[in-house]
Amino acid sequence: MYELMPITDRSFYIQSPSRAGLFKLGESEVCLIDGGSHSDAAKKILRILESRHWSLRCVFNTHSHADHIGGNKLLHDRTGCRIYAPGIECAVTRHPVLEPAFLCGAFPPPELRHKFLMAEPSPAEYLTPELLPDGMEIIPLPGHTFEMTGFRTPDDVVYLADALSSREILDKYKIGFIYDVGAYLDTLERIKTMRARMFVPAHADPAAEIAPLAEYNIARTLEVADRICELCREPVTGEELLKKLFDTCGLTLNFDQYALVGSTLRSYLAWLKGQSRVQAEFTDNRLWWRAC
Repeated sequence: MYELMPITDRSFYIQSPSRAGLFKLGESEVCLIDGGSHSDAAKKILRILESRHWSLRCVFNTHSHADHIGGNKLLHDRTGCRIYAPGIECAVTRHPVLEPAFLCGAFPPPELRHKFLMAEPSPAEYLTPELLPDGMEIIPLPGHTFEMTGFRTPDDVVYLADALSSREILDKYKIGFIYDVGAYLDTLERIKTMRARMFVPAHADPAAEIAPLAEYNIARTLEVADRICELCREPVTGEELLKKLFDTCGLTLNFDQYALVGSTLRSYLAWLKGQSRVQAEFTDNRLWWRAC
């Protein structure tokens, strides 16, 4: 764990729980793609850089989930590197309490204000294409979060962040976090058609061919949608639907899962309603969901 893995002579990734990317800008300067999950992760990343006498110029964050921005503050404090993040993700990176607040739709309870859901704030600046090294491209990857972004390096390595997950993760956890189901499926369809020397997802093994894994992610996403519709054959409230979803998936509810899967469930319901597959109605001062 926390081992530097070469892909080309300029593009690397750091084997870690959230697999940060690394691109050499010159003989001694590098940029990171994501800053690690927390300060301890950032320290391990810095040790890797120091062992090779590399200096860190900047961090390009793909999105604002804590396991990708949690090391930003320490990296900035230790090196003075610039921190960049795209669009809305930049605001959350600056003000990480927005993440648990978004997930629960209110001021988050203490159980949701921890380093896995709420990173330390870092002085992020808005990421724009002209800030990238020559030849590096931004790849919009919305769906998992508001404006998640991937990158293609000049030597044709594509960093995909959380745009897809491994088969093992999907089989184990059943339901991956999604903010916008329609945008997520569109992103996966675009990934299916991409070609590159190597693809580096954050939560799946690097691969030269990404289409099969994208297909699997699409299939599992649609399976969850079908399962939700099946559970809505009779009118059901959101809370009861969440319980049924956990029961049928063999999962156990806790605060983190209540926030993450609960938010994802509401995103599915919004998408399914837009697809005219479920409808919502208020009866007896409760919101009921029912399959069409």
